[in-house]
Amino acid sequence: MNGKAIPTWRQALAWAAVSISCALLVFWSFWGSIETFYEGWYSRSFWMNLALTIVQYLLPALILMVAAVASVLWPRFGSLLHVALALAVAVKINTPAGRVLIALPLAGLGGLYWFGRLRSKKWVLYSLCGLPIATMIVCGAVPAYRVFRRMDDGDRRARVVEGRGVRLRWAPAGPGWPEHGANWYKARQTCAYLSPDGSSVGDKPENIWRLPTADELTRSLSLHGINAGGVWDGRGMPSYQATPDKESPLWDRYSPVIYWWTATEVDPQSAYRFSYSGRAMPTIKSARPDYYGFRCVTEP
Repeated sequence: MNGKAIPTWRQALAWAAVSISCALLVFWSFWGSIETFYEGWYSRSFWMNLALTIVQYLLPALILMVAAVASVLWPRFGSLLHVALALAVAVKINTPAGRVLIALPLAGLGGLYWFGRLRSKKWVLYSLCGLPIATMIVCGAVPAYRVFRRMDDGDRRARVVEGRGVRLRWAPAGPGWPEHGANWYKARQTCAYLSPDGSSVGDKPENIWRLPTADELTRSLSLHGINAGGVWDGRGMPSYQATPDKESPLWDRYSPVIYWWTATEVDPQSAYRFSYSGRAMPTIKSARPDYYGFRCVTEP
């Protein structure tokens, strides 16, 4: 400002912008550190997992951090950077929710930085960099500890698993336990056509294998080789004595699949899918992202 006093209204706008940036950074840092250890960290390579964490889960926080720091140091440039991000989001997420909830606030934040000015920048920069990093460390510590303690015996053959009052044979890796996603209809059909040994899908129904029910899956989930003590309440809210995890003998920790379809229908259009942590979610049967999978079962 060439030695001139900074008007109070400009300082107020700058502090409003910094406060909003800090709140967004904390939110995206929290989301990224939680989700990366919930959905990600399935590769056998540590560096691949780390790269996925940065690119897919922490990138929003890192981009916002760079934009906020640039706005504090060079207000006009940082403001234009926020507007450019808003336009990119509007194009990439071409939905009313994306434009209203993400693109528009980013553009507004750019406007605040354009007119706002700070008297002191040192501690502001510390906050913009320190808060998200601290959030990532604090919020990611427990999920990371859980992931690194997961058990995996490497056995992907058909397994007979003793659950809580239920005993089932679970299909081996292959068409009855695929590595990629499928919708509910495809999952149910595959199980019905699966060969007796679970290694192939035939041209006609065998009706040996099927999808597990929500009750069966709830009572079969485990933690560190011990049954989790699950109870299915029939209303979509299972309870457990210990929270299950993505471990042997049921799950493959090195698969991107984190949800399984069950045979239990909510209505004609939806059925329950389960996360490896035992949470049940009503889901449209036609949904098929890569992380929606299944594992067929049969009586031993």
